[in-house]
Amino acid sequence: MVREYDAEAKTADYLSVARQIPRREVGESLLLERLPEGALRVLDLGCGDGHLLGLVLSARPESHGLAVDVSRPMLERARARYAGDARVEVVEHDLAVPLPSSWGSFDAVVSSFAIHHLDHARKRALYAEVFAALAPGGVFCNLEHVASPTPAMHARFVQALGGSEDETNILLDVETQLRWLRELGFVEVDCDWKWRELALLAGSRP
Repeated sequence: MVREYDAEAKTADYLSVARQIPRREVGESLLLERLPEGALRVLDLGCGDGHLLGLVLSARPESHGLAVDVSRPMLERARARYAGDARVEVVEHDLAVPLPSSWGSFDAVVSSFAIHHLDHARKRALYAEVFAALAPGGVFCNLEHVASPTPAMHARFVQALGGSEDETNILLDVETQLRWLRELGFVEVDCDWKWRELALLAGSRP
């Protein structure tokens, strides 16, 4: 996926910026509302330091989580966060590679600001793999960085984030991604929340 996040300095810089993303907590709270009440297994794609999975486990303390990422510094932080927590397994996996079927099925698959680093063909393929990995009634929630409708709107978003821009971003519009989810068989597909280039895309497996 994005191997530059194997650098400790890059990882530390990203995490410091991520904590200051405007309105991020709004998207996260709405993501938690989408989770099935009885969710027992949760897959976190691009888990980073484990922040999102921590929120999920607080909301669904009976759940067990599989947290995956390709960045070794991020994985070290996630493993430190969940050391001694038998509910969580942290695994190295590159989202550019298909999800292993050996992981089994999940009641929820979540992701936060990770999938936009993949090229568009791989994004769609990953969504299909997520659908296959979900148990009936399972939910996919992707809190994501998406493309603005116009260059001017993109420039205003970058300015709102302090003027910095990640050159590894491969952004895609909301409408295309929602259409993909519907084509792949997801139901109750919607953009549950959006602020400029931040969006919560969600859908369920029938």
